[in-house]
Amino acid sequence: MEEEAQLPNFEFDNSSGNDDEYNSNQKEKRETCLKGCGRPANVCLCNQLPTKPLLTSTQILILQHPHELRHRLATVPILTKCLQNSHTLTGRRLRHGSSPLLDSLFAASLQDPHPSNRAIFLFPGSESSPSIELNQWKLLNSTELSIKDLVLIVFDGTWKHAKEMVSASLPFLSKFACRVCLNYDVGVDGGTIFDSELVLRKEPFSGCLSTMEAVARSLRVLEPRGVEIEQSLISVLRAMVRFQAFYLKPVKPRPKLLRKGKDEETMKKKSSEVLG
Repeated sequence: MEEEAQLPNFEFDNSSGNDDEYNSNQKEKRETCLKGCGRPANVCLCNQLPTKPLLTSTQILILQHPHELRHRLATVPILTKCLQNSHTLTGRRLRHGSSPLLDSLFAASLQDPHPSNRAIFLFPGSESSPSIELNQWKLLNSTELSIKDLVLIVFDGTWKHAKEMVSASLPFLSKFACRVCLNYDVGVDGGTIFDSELVLRKEPFSGCLSTMEAVARSLRVLEPRGVEIEQSLISVLRAMVRFQAFYLKPVKPRPKLLRKGKDEETMKKKSSEVLG
């Protein structure tokens, strides 16, 4: 893929007093694309979407937190228009009755104490519920893995919401799905992947991805045409970021962080003077 200049980090103006007026004005002024992407006409992505939704052997199921439905930069609506075998559920947890597909996997696990690895869910592990890196998982299951039957489950929400969703879903998911993760580093403050060129929201540590990025990287590992699929998805995401960058405000440094930085700089100067 062609290298692009890095984009700045952005945040929304969430001043509550003007939200209703802003939303009302936006509805009056903006025309919405009805034939393809469903986005406002001035940031339409129809020309960037694949001519036909990409066909994958892997089935992708996304649990989207209700709060994400009103997020202006949510990537899931675009992701599902790019992938043919993707489905979205809105809620805070997965349980029996959430999805016929997952219910069938759960039922199979009750009959077979050692079910085949047909389902994985993507989220970094914890001490009580460890995860395995996706490349390792694929190597360990390469002999028995039938890629056409694989189900990839992802969680769409803020980091806090996603952790809550995974925790609430574990009693159900742990019966039939393996917990996997992508490479990440909890010791480094995060932005995003691809040399931070797609930064939109501050993440808790390096390697945290948007849902679209996470699915793209996962399919790169899981699909025979994974590299091609990843490139197609990321090119759409890049276009989305470029369009949206014109309508977002750059992040302003927080006063407390500025004061902290100045205090640390002052302490360093004093220390150097003492040592000198």
